[in-house]
Amino acid sequence: MLVVTTENVAGHRVADVKGQCFGVVVRSRGLGGNIMAGLRSIVGGEIDEYTQLLEEARRHAVDRLVRNATAMGANAVLMMRFDSAEIGQTMSEIVAYGTAAVIEREPA
Repeated sequence: MLVVTTENVAGHRVADVKGQCFGVVVRSRGLGGNIMAGLRSIVGGEIDEYTQLLEEARRHAVDRLVRNATAMGANAVLMMRFDSAEIGQTMSEIVAYGTAAVIEREPA
């Protein structure tokens, strides 16, 4: 599955647009991670626990996006984007979304 942030793919044409597709993940850092992150926020700098949490959540959101697009019969996701939000004080929602499409290589 090709996932791109662009509207077009060089050397390909869009044969069919299947529609919007998405992958959603809601994650919460465990109590130990929240305590460590809280202590680090006092000192300042990057909070590795949250960086790792968000990187993993983005990967899982893209995996779910690909599964959704595959189920729709697509072989590509165009215009892929991420969105995020906080739920309460302890959870993060990550959404990967885009346009599921069938693309074909253009003749040379």
